[in-house]
Amino acid sequence: MSGTQLTVTLSGSGADDARAVVRALEGTFGSPDELPADENATVHTATFDGETDAGPGDGAAPGRLSAPVTVTVQGSPQAVRRASDTLTRAFTARDDGAASGDQEQERQLLLEP
Repeated sequence: MSGTQLTVTLSGSGADDARAVVRALEGTFGSPDELPADENATVHTATFDGETDAGPGDGAAPGRLSAPVTVTVQGSPQAVRRASDTLTRAFTARDDGAASGDQEQERQLLLEP
């Protein structure tokens, strides 16, 4: 996993809420591999392979959530920290913990409407 790659896993919501969360990260990490689209899926995943020159808060407004969303971000410690900071600025968030490995980190957040 490169220093800027970030994997985001979203559960507990529909595709619209998952897309809102992914859009909130685009200002920091650029466009994901694809936006969540399957309305019947219970878990959505997006992968970001880069970062942008945009500053904090730059980019499109993420929109509102219709239900709580559990988000797990996984990547380098710096990427996970930037993603967590971005999501806590964009949504009401509760930090549900982190796990660290040798070269990557994982953090879980609960985003609330």
